[in-house]
Amino acid sequence: MNYNLNKYTGKEHKTSNYTAFRNLLQLISHEKKNLVVALLAILLNSTLNLLGPFLIGYTIDHYVQHKQYHGVLVFSGILLAMYLVALFTSFFQTKLMGSVGQRTLFTLRNTIFSKIQQLPVAFFNQNKAGDLISRVNNDTDKLNQFFSQSLMQFVGNIVTMIGAGVFLLIINYKIGIAALAPALLILLFTRILSPWIKRKNAANLKTVGGMSAEIQESLSNFKVIIAFNRRDYFRQRFNEANEKNYQTAIGAGLANNIFLPFYAMCASIAQLLVLTGGIYLISEGEFSIGLLVSYLAYATYFYNPLRQLATLWANFQVAMAGWDRIAEILELETDLVTIPDTAQPSLSPALLEFRNVHFGYPEGREILHNINLSLERGKTYALVGPTGGGKTTTASLIARLYDPTQGTVLLNGKDIRAYAADERSRKIGFILQEPFLFTGTVKENILYGNPRYKDYTNEQLTEAIREANLEKLLAIFENGLDTKVVSGGDGVSLGQKQLIAFMRAVLRQPDLLILDEATANIDTVTEQLLGEILEKLPDTTTRVIIAHRLNTIENADEIFFVNSGEVTRAGSLQNAMEKLLHGVRES
Repeated sequence: MNYNLNKYTGKEHKTSNYTAFRNLLQLISHEKKNLVVALLAILLNSTLNLLGPFLIGYTIDHYVQHKQYHGVLVFSGILLAMYLVALFTSFFQTKLMGSVGQRTLFTLRNTIFSKIQQLPVAFFNQNKAGDLISRVNNDTDKLNQFFSQSLMQFVGNIVTMIGAGVFLLIINYKIGIAALAPALLILLFTRILSPWIKRKNAANLKTVGGMSAEIQESLSNFKVIIAFNRRDYFRQRFNEANEKNYQTAIGAGLANNIFLPFYAMCASIAQLLVLTGGIYLISEGEFSIGLLVSYLAYATYFYNPLRQLATLWANFQVAMAGWDRIAEILELETDLVTIPDTAQPSLSPALLEFRNVHFGYPEGREILHNINLSLERGKTYALVGPTGGGKTTTASLIARLYDPTQGTVLLNGKDIRAYAADERSRKIGFILQEPFLFTGTVKENILYGNPRYKDYTNEQLTEAIREANLEKLLAIFENGLDTKVVSGGDGVSLGQKQLIAFMRAVLRQPDLLILDEATANIDTVTEQLLGEILEKLPDTTTRVIIAHRLNTIENADEIFFVNSGEVTRAGSLQNAMEKLLHGVRES
């Protein structure tokens, strides 16, 4: 399955704003109550603000012109009370939506991260970590800003516009039509340009992700960069990514601000039409000064929100562009699904079997062709072959990091796809050439993914390590289980990291243990110690060793030669060496 997110850059993935917004609201449906309360608050706020101009005009015509100052004071008090209530409702909905925005951000990030963890290894092979980080951090923050700052302003401005438009038509429909005419130009202008603005913002968010990917790649490999003195190369790559981001940011900034001057021009035209028409009607005796004041205020109430909507609509387009990038991840489904178990109990001595297995990476050539092999319980198997021959791919299929494109992998006579992930991980241990460690202690890293020992004290865990014949490995670490480990740091060597991964795998007591160049960074003495530990594993434990150093595999019960998509029995160690030399010459 192709998990490359870059394939979604075409129009086929783009959704309408309405569909995207509806899907987003479904994701935060648990906030429905708060959204309704905030909506009621903003409706009350808009209603109170809309009543103001009408009362001001009424006061001018009935009290100011007749010098009845008592009425002026009464209506002034009423207006003051209305505006104070409107101020409170505005503060309340702002505070409420700020909380909604933060909870939305929390929910989104949890949802995205959980989805990413459900996806297979192929997803991470096809996408850059920096871009994924940008989607989790930057794109979700765009949505948070929209929910916490823009959504209710957006709704409130629309309500105010509709109310102001109604008042304009009720007071005098002729001037009202003239006043609202420029709004049709705004509607047409917005509809035409909105897709373009969304594309500009999507392009900008993509380059932000690309820049994050360059930063992540250069920082995670900084020692290599220093060793080979290639700062200039990575600096150039970052400059190129930064330049792309700069160019797209300029385009997005222009797009996001293009509405404002046009909206302002239309608002000025509308006010000019109202003022001209109002003065003419006053001269004809069909209009009053108070109504003209109210009319100008309602025209302002209609077009000022439009000016704000120019900014809010641009923010909405940014948020929807970010949501498109987030939705690309949320729509993905893992192809490593658990299938129903229909297998009959197996009496076969084989712990694991490959039956007519083919495998190839997406949009690439086939790596393995029609592989058939059988691994019996308690035996040690070695996979040898030239670099790129398919050894690690074979091991990855055994551990179900991938599924075959054709054929079946059987574990204990049952399709490996029928095992739940936790059950499969208990049965199969995998020690990678570059083990994963996180910041913490040796103890925390050893117990990673192993609930059996999670409540053990240091003394209890040390005893369990001794029983597993691992105490000599633990003694290599100065502070034992409390030795600090820093992910990607220099706290422990690469060889020590492999020892931690080795202890972690052995303590799980798997039925099948895969070692993928697990001794590549370990000295000869320690390698011999690991060999002794492997020999003392339970008789039922099957071992699969991938190694280039032939002394690592000399005691294997059976050696398989992996090259050019074929897995064949090599026979003796001498035959394996001859095949390896021949394969290296051919490659």
